Amino acid sequence: MAPTVPWPLLVVRLSTWLLAGAGLLVTGSRWAVSRALRRPPKGQPGQRVVPVLVRLGPTFVKGGQLLSTRADLLPPAYCAALAQLTDRMAAMSDDDLRRALATAYPQGRPWPFREFDHAPVASGSIAGVYRARLHDGKQVAVKVRRPRLDRQMAADFRLLGLFAKVGERLPGLKGLPAQRMMDSVGPAVLNQLDLAREAVMLERLRANLGDTVRIPATVTEAAGEGVLVMEFLDGLERFGPGAFTREQRTAIVRRILRAVYHMLFIDGLVHVDMHPGNLYLRPDGEVVLLDAGFVVELTPAVRKLFAQFFVNMALGRADECSQIVLRSASALPADADLAGFSRELGALVRENHGKRIGQFRLGPFAARLFDIQRRYRISADPEFVFPLLSLLVLEGMINDFDVQVDFQAESIPTLFEALRIELPPEKERSGT
Repeated sequence: MAPTVPWPLLVVRLSTWLLAGAGLLVTGSRWAVSRALRRPPKGQPGQRVVPVLVRLGPTFVKGGQLLSTRADLLPPAYCAALAQLTDRMAAMSDDDLRRALATAYPQGRPWPFREFDHAPVASGSIAGVYRARLHDGKQVAVKVRRPRLDRQMAADFRLLGLFAKVGERLPGLKGLPAQRMMDSVGPAVLNQLDLAREAVMLERLRANLGDTVRIPATVTEAAGEGVLVMEFLDGLERFGPGAFTREQRTAIVRRILRAVYHMLFIDGLVHVDMHPGNLYLRPDGEVVLLDAGFVVELTPAVRKLFAQFFVNMALGRADECSQIVLRSASALPADADLAGFSRELGALVRENHGKRIGQFRLGPFAARLFDIQRRYRISADPEFVFPLLSLLVLEGMINDFDVQVDFQAESIPTLFEALRIELPPEKERSGT
């Protein structure tokens, strides 16, 4: 049963979903509100937006978190305001915290902590993080899920799914797989509520990326329902260029790119949510990733197709990129203008080939890519949205480092390694 929502808030929620959903369906990557926000209102720019998103709930906060990394889409004042949504939201009430801990550690189960600080060290839309000490003296971070979120977020995605179903019938949007995309994105976002799953993903990421990114170890014996316990990492600084030299900044960016490309093209376990509340730096330049809630596992076929597209783009092979997108399509209309599609997509690839960080803009590139697909009614697998979203958030994070790193060329060693991995015959998609 859907949660009870006051009718004024329901109207605002519905209206906001309609606006945001329309923008998402039309552009494929930019949010409709970004244009409206380019002219800051009187007073403190951006500050009026944050409480609205908080009131609407975690689903909308997630959109604000992703936008906070995109200084190329929004004015700096709005990005700064939206950054509050990453880990500086209002803490859950004492009653909610007690309720959550009582669920995780019911009567009959020993309390695993010798000390527990009820003041959060970070507070997000889905959970708060608290410092504690186990009975053996080990200091840990305790991630506690806010109560009653599952029904609200599920209702949000049911509403967006309904809009997507209607939107597919609107003029200009026919052929766009909006409902399939919502069916793919919705469960992935809702997985953030499952902290037991997140603990598994943290350990898998540690195993995959341990040489390039520091990820805290989990303490499974101290965890409970809606509670994740992991080692406490101190000395963390907000992700940014800070006082690092240009050489250090270049090394940091290259280390992050290696980790992300390994996720995308080798492991297929993709972190989609590397915003400033999840990604940190230590004074020596060590990169720390704290959260694994929004992690998606790509199918082998999609991972291989995405790798093929990326390596051919990095090498400037425009025609091959067009053919890969055509092979990835779920269906090709009988009357599709394949020559026109290949011509436009090839021009897009040639225009963006070889650009460095600061020159290449994945947001506009993805928007044009989706628009070309929409106009020619050629729809790629909805799963492709996850690696694109991961790269979009990452790009917004590292653009401020002001380094001359070739975003595409850095991927080539990992891509060649990935493309040497043969898929089992039953996993291959026809024509790949």
